[in-house]
Amino acid sequence: MFSNKMSLIIAVLMIAASIGAVVAKPAKKVADEVPISLEKMVPKSFGDWRELPDRNVGVVNPQTQQLLDKLYSQILTRTYVNSKGYAIMLSLAYGSDQRGELGAHKPEVCYPAQGFTLKKNDAGVLGTPFGEIPVRRLNGHMGPRVEPVTYWFTVGDKAVKSTTEKRIVDLRFALTGRIPDGMLFRISSIDENEARAYQLQDDFVQRLLEAVPVADRKRLSGLDTQLTAK
Repeated sequence: MFSNKMSLIIAVLMIAASIGAVVAKPAKKVADEVPISLEKMVPKSFGDWRELPDRNVGVVNPQTQQLLDKLYSQILTRTYVNSKGYAIMLSLAYGSDQRGELGAHKPEVCYPAQGFTLKKNDAGVLGTPFGEIPVRRLNGHMGPRVEPVTYWFTVGDKAVKSTTEKRIVDLRFALTGRIPDGMLFRISSIDENEARAYQLQDDFVQRLLEAVPVADRKRLSGLDTQLTAK
């Protein structure tokens, strides 16, 4: 029953996409309407977290520069530390055109390509004062290095958790003649204590979203700009 329902949804999407291609061929990038700068968008200190300059050598990023230039318009990598010395690595990859093959490179692909073995690859939900973000939780192992990872992917103004959801968002933009942008938001920490790592990563995200303006919060997380912190 579920398989038949999903097949019907995909068929409807394909038909609608064909109609959309005729009625409103995407011609204008959202990125041109509201340009962003990751460097300016993400503060270097917020809550109990502050940037550690020159500490990004451990961020996993196996793609060649040529592929990075093709996939993304901007990339931001930083390492932050809290008052207890706990470090979290942040990696943001922004693409001005998220149609088709230009979708962001998934961490569950790039970590094994770097030599990691994934001990965990689960869907999850990250709760914030502004709503919930659908995320994936990975746990990569390479020799003595254990790296729990949390990431999500936005297309346009929405965090998507499946290919079907991405197609729906793509269609919504196509019907208005616009090309969606998108972002891969990834954080990780080197920590054998998985539960602690995810808890501190959640705190990092919550404090970051509290520190940025509403418009930037939506671009980073896809959360509704009408929601406010309690």
